Amino acid sequence: MSFFRRRGSSHQQQEQEQPELQSESKVNELKAALGPLSGRSFLYCTDACLRRYLEARNWNVEKAKKMLEETLAWRSTYKPEEIRWHEVAVEGETGKLFRANFRDRFGRTVLILKPGLQNTTSMDNQIKHLVYLMENAMLNLPEGQEEMAWLIDFTGWSFTTSVPVRTAKDTINILQDHYPQRLAVAFLYAPPRIFEAFWKIVKFFMDPKTSQKVKFVYPKNKESVELMRSYFDVDNLPTEFGGKATMKYDHEDFSRLMAQDDVKAAKFWGFDQKTTSSTTSYAAGAAVAPEPVV
Repeated sequence: MSFFRRRGSSHQQQEQEQPELQSESKVNELKAALGPLSGRSFLYCTDACLRRYLEARNWNVEKAKKMLEETLAWRSTYKPEEIRWHEVAVEGETGKLFRANFRDRFGRTVLILKPGLQNTTSMDNQIKHLVYLMENAMLNLPEGQEEMAWLIDFTGWSFTTSVPVRTAKDTINILQDHYPQRLAVAFLYAPPRIFEAFWKIVKFFMDPKTSQKVKFVYPKNKESVELMRSYFDVDNLPTEFGGKATMKYDHEDFSRLMAQDDVKAAKFWGFDQKTTSSTTSYAAGAAVAPEPVV
């Protein structure tokens, strides 16, 4: 990197700094509009958080305020930070949704979804499982990183294992309304043709910003494969996604990891650990309603 500046670089720097100053100004404006916060709402509403809500609402402070207030109301009743692994572990037994042990090229947390491994029928608990893992993924983001990546394997998927459209809609609403700017990209790997009909319905409920983050990848389509590999090191990418890594989901190992993270979450949010850390066989399977983009 050069230690010398070319003439005119200070002007370029000012142009780069201007959006940052405008962003800071909007964050302060939103902060003032929200008024004093306390407890978990105060912990939640960091400057980075306010920026995400502003981005989701095209930097309109009033709209961002409304969106954020709705999230705070939802969090106060749903209490996603209080969900513990033992409550949703049955959903995870088959490995239909879990946090990967690798990151993408940008250091982001990766969630792996395998909707063909659906193993439960309680839609509410499936959503709860997904919310739990969203919170867990956020907890494990590296400093300065706000987004995560999704890898979705369609092996074994069919309409019989698919979530109902209504559940998909409810799930999408939670992800879009209460986790804005958290999804960097979602790769749908080798979805069957029949999924396209389901996708057209689901996409109707999605914000265009969200749907554009969903990428369809077909093994015989070189362009789509190369796009996915621009996000992932092929040596880390599991074989079921066209990579070289052999990955086997171990529910007991993952349960132990989640029990450790539950302690970390309790410390972050400032409440005592109230759950057992038992790792006896739990089950898996959050009904997966991906955040699509084509």
